[in-house]
Amino acid sequence: MARPADKRESAPRNNLEAKRQFELMLAASRILILIPVVVLLVAALGTFVYGTGLFVSTIHDVVSRPLPPSHKIGELLIVVDLFLIGATLIIASVGFYELFINRIDTKGAGQLPGWLQMRDLNDLKARVIAMIILIAAVDFIQVLVGTNDGRQILERGTGVALVIAALTVFMRFSSQTHEDGS
Repeated sequence: MARPADKRESAPRNNLEAKRQFELMLAASRILILIPVVVLLVAALGTFVYGTGLFVSTIHDVVSRPLPPSHKIGELLIVVDLFLIGATLIIASVGFYELFINRIDTKGAGQLPGWLQMRDLNDLKARVIAMIILIAAVDFIQVLVGTNDGRQILERGTGVALVIAALTVFMRFSSQTHEDGS
């Protein structure tokens, strides 16, 4: 008669153990975030190398053929754009690492600036969106410098302004929802 009671008591223990094992496995799966962290870092490196190569090529072109200057300015703005994209990729990489893997020790030699420390996903979104807005503005300046077509400037400017406004509204409502605890 004691056996049926033992089976009933062992079933909850087995369920608790299975649940605990599953939760440990789920918690350990956060290590998968290392894949996008590494990919983002490699992409940033590639973007910086490409931007540097374009910069060297542009400087060579400026020295050998300095006119027209607007064309050269446009190429330099592309270099700025590439470096901003690379910086955005690094910000995303650091954010993923800090949010999912571990906080980066900011007291050591490789100290992170305070603005790069991520407390939650909203911090990461805000930083990436701020960089996207900056990249969109640089892209618009490229069009402004590279063309005399007023319609193209108006269309691009309107598109960039709408994207910036939408991202700003998104961030405003997203941060209010986060602050309200909703």
